[in-house]
Amino acid sequence: MKTEQPKRYITWLVTIYVACGLVYMAWRLGTINHAAPWLSIPLYAAEIYGYLSGLLFVLMTYRLSVREPVPPQEGLKVDVYVPTYNESVELLRRTLLAAKWMDYPHETWLLDDGRRESMRKLAAELGCRYLSRQDNLHAKAGNLNHALKLTDGDFIAIFDADHAPRKDFLVKTLGFFRDEKVAFVQTPQDFFNIDSFGHRLGKKRVWDEQALFFKIIQRGKDVLNAAFFCGSCAVVRRAALDEIGGFATETVTEDVHTAIKLHKRGYRSVYYGESLAFGLAPHSIDTYLKQRMRWGMGSMQVFRQENILFGRGLTLGQRLNYFASALFFFEGWQKLIFFLTPPAVFLFGKLPIVAPLDTFLLLFCLYYLLSILVHLELGRGYNSLLLSEQYAMARFFAFMSTSMGLFRRDIPFAVTDKQLSDTGKVWLWLSPLLMLASIATVSVPMGLYRMHTGSIPVGAGIVTMIWTLVTLLMAISVAAFAHRHAANRRGEYRFPLRLPVTLAANDRTYLGLTSDLSPNGALYVGEPVPGLARGVTVNVLIHLPNLIVRDTAVATFVGHRTKDPAGTSSVGLRFQWDARGNTGALESFLYGSRLQLDMGNLTDTETPPLTRLAELLRRDGSGPLFAQSWGAGLVVQPLRSGALPVAIATIEGAAPLLFSSIELDLNAGVTLRQPAAGKPTEQTVSLTPTGRLSTPTGDFHLYNIGPHAVAA
Repeated sequence: MKTEQPKRYITWLVTIYVACGLVYMAWRLGTINHAAPWLSIPLYAAEIYGYLSGLLFVLMTYRLSVREPVPPQEGLKVDVYVPTYNESVELLRRTLLAAKWMDYPHETWLLDDGRRESMRKLAAELGCRYLSRQDNLHAKAGNLNHALKLTDGDFIAIFDADHAPRKDFLVKTLGFFRDEKVAFVQTPQDFFNIDSFGHRLGKKRVWDEQALFFKIIQRGKDVLNAAFFCGSCAVVRRAALDEIGGFATETVTEDVHTAIKLHKRGYRSVYYGESLAFGLAPHSIDTYLKQRMRWGMGSMQVFRQENILFGRGLTLGQRLNYFASALFFFEGWQKLIFFLTPPAVFLFGKLPIVAPLDTFLLLFCLYYLLSILVHLELGRGYNSLLLSEQYAMARFFAFMSTSMGLFRRDIPFAVTDKQLSDTGKVWLWLSPLLMLASIATVSVPMGLYRMHTGSIPVGAGIVTMIWTLVTLLMAISVAAFAHRHAANRRGEYRFPLRLPVTLAANDRTYLGLTSDLSPNGALYVGEPVPGLARGVTVNVLIHLPNLIVRDTAVATFVGHRTKDPAGTSSVGLRFQWDARGNTGALESFLYGSRLQLDMGNLTDTETPPLTRLAELLRRDGSGPLFAQSWGAGLVVQPLRSGALPVAIATIEGAAPLLFSSIELDLNAGVTLRQPAAGKPTEQTVSLTPTGRLSTPTGDFHLYNIGPHAVAA
């Protein structure tokens, strides 16, 4: 296994951080205010927790595994499990379609713990096998173990009800099982709904709160054979499961518990870091926190039952990695101390640190600056200081409550709600945060009064005031973000994909692009359709790679873009699959790739500060390109009958980029037609191949349009 090593300057940064942290913690021990131990000692304990967590973070992220897929052996018997309890038919339909269409021979099983006739009919419709049982004993783990008794696959691929795999999932994972000691292969859990509570969408970046774990930490764990099974997007060897008695049923996190049992038996794990399946992330704060609470309580149960630090069977690296994962859920107590310390200083007039202000600021700022840089650099661009702190604030009380898992033996299994939520309970989940904000607000005038009267030194008061106001502003931003997501009324996710589409009406066709595309509808943006009104039915052709999806659709609204010089209009479309029959092609296309990021040139990382500085010093000038605007066009080639609809992106600082659903013959000459106000334009252009974007139905072929091409 190859590993990715950090640059030399990162190694020096980590070394200085570790040494400085030791010096700072030793110095802080002598600054405890013994006149207020109730305030001073918890703050020091919170800082010790932060330093220990930082050391474990370095352990998990300093070296990362680099795995290359190995071709699978022929003739392996593979079962694909999709467990479900209360998820919708629409959600299961796209997952089963994607699972069934995967390359490599396999059998797809729908494991229905809800015992619903609709699920039985869905499985029969899609040609999948169906299993149910009489009870729900041990929840998901019991469901999986029940299926193990009734199936005979040598390898079990598992996908949650919302995770649609790519076609090449099995091809890229099964080859690792050539090593007989490999018990499971885990891949990242990635998500298509980038408007979820766990995502932050910027102009050029999509930040995912879970990406640091799945793209960095799990790869670091893999180096020490400590990557763990996450319950979905994974393949498990049946023989290894048989040896430990099936999936673990003693805790509510059967995935991590199963991984520990397998590691204790001497089995190896593989983490392959490429996203090969895409699911639905919790959309609102209630579903987000319920999920984290289940993870946390299960982690506490596993920590207690398996004696991670001192039990037999685990290597030192595995012990430390599992300990780090359990320790993470104590973060809530640390954050509570950090949030309450500044108001306590103002309200009670006691200082937690007894030291000269200049000495404290020098050591404090140096240590925490190094800590921030280490986390950003070893996070390889997936970390974000501000956003990470905001999510830590959102979940602090949920993490505190998970400590109950250390003492409770029976914790009910809670299924994560996979539907988009418009719950009105957001303020209930935010109530701990709002109480903190209220305490901070009340403490501000008291702090000003104490500084004015001299009962608190002005210097210490200013530092405490800044700390208080930062906490308060962060709480307000988290509450506002959570409230916006709770108000979402849309019943399904809409993909912001610009795909060529033609509408047939009035005995002619009209060219445009999709926007806000879903299996049930889309927004058409393109040539105006004369006479089209709300409620009118039109024929729709969506041009995918190697496939044209045909359907009828009802216009839900018709609008005209008056500011657009090309005179385009927008039409809301609601597809009528009953008229043509839904083959599932569009669903499989949408839910089986990260095309929405690739096509929009969005990135999920941000260059860390020291790495950015190193790039500036090298002045390599490289960087991503970002689309400014989109347009539709028709490509005409002499040897082809008809014209091919294409999408054209105007790129900042570069030539326009053409997206074609087939590979073009550049030797035959290319004519590009584009609609414009009054009269379409037509021009012979030069195209230069610049790459491909993989999709479940084939590749989009990318071409730079020559300098004399018409602008999109």
